[in-house]
Amino acid sequence: MEYIKLGKSDLNVSRICMGCMGFGDAQNGQHSWTLNEEQSRKIIRRGIELGVNFYDTAIGYQSGTSEQFTGRALKYFAKREDVVIATKFLPRTPEEIESGISGQKHIERMIDKSLENLGTDYVDLYIYHMWDWNTSVYDIMDGLNNIVKAGKARYIGISNCYAWQLAKANALAEREGFAKFVSVQGHYNLIFREEEREMSMLCAEDNIAVTPYSSLASGRLSRRPDEISERFEKDSYAKFKYDSTKEQDSKIIQRVIELAESHGVTMTEISLSWLLTKVTSAVVGATKIHHIEDAVKAVNLKLSAEEISYLEELYIPHSLTGVMAQNKPADANKKHVWSTGNQKF
Repeated sequence: MEYIKLGKSDLNVSRICMGCMGFGDAQNGQHSWTLNEEQSRKIIRRGIELGVNFYDTAIGYQSGTSEQFTGRALKYFAKREDVVIATKFLPRTPEEIESGISGQKHIERMIDKSLENLGTDYVDLYIYHMWDWNTSVYDIMDGLNNIVKAGKARYIGISNCYAWQLAKANALAEREGFAKFVSVQGHYNLIFREEEREMSMLCAEDNIAVTPYSSLASGRLSRRPDEISERFEKDSYAKFKYDSTKEQDSKIIQRVIELAESHGVTMTEISLSWLLTKVTSAVVGATKIHHIEDAVKAVNLKLSAEEISYLEELYIPHSLTGVMAQNKPADANKKHVWSTGNQKF
């Protein structure tokens, strides 16, 4: 395993981050394919054995049971100081907005519940899961700064945002003396490269860590098209993200297959080896032992410049999908609220 600094933080993270969305009680979540606690523990234990020290979950995964399973397993198999735990919080609910719960209070409630679920006093990285169009950015950054000052989170990150949102939020934080986002977790892989338009350049310029999710495009970059898994069939959200571009993506996937055969490795290793030339750490979901084993092997596979170009050259622009396509302001023409009260930005 290789390790790297997470942006401007002092966190040393493994180049492979275990994505824990596949863990949790399916009865309390939206995914029927998730693993129970015993199965989850086996995969987390294997990750620890292979040197994976970076684990990503969220309060929204299976109604918090992903946090619970992950927290208990890490507490059993590792020392707290030896692992980097990241979790995420959701936007304010309509009920909270109606009852006047502020952004700051909402974040405090969210982190306290996540810490309870995880069974820890702090998280290493607390991530703004998706943009909250109904809460001022000042309130979000102030609320996040409060939990950093309280020692409940060491650093903060953001997910599912545009480059302009990240740049303006960090500028506000710098002006106010708040904690700044040290990482961004966006949708990025070999068949969805829209982050390269602006986000990648911003992160390189400002030393913001890039830790993408959907690194293997929900299995499309790790198995042949004729190798259909149960999750592949049941995961309607993954179909929403990728089915509309299936034809154009298949040409790139075929090149992944070709290079995997040439190197005598798995498609996972080729796909992640490419991704690791672009990002800090790749978030890789694992629901089978071999998923995390193949992901870790990718760290040691180095593709040539010619092979990287070969994988990239067929890519054509994609429309935004997933969270970025769904999470929009109710009024697209309304200017977003960046400040509250007398605060101006």
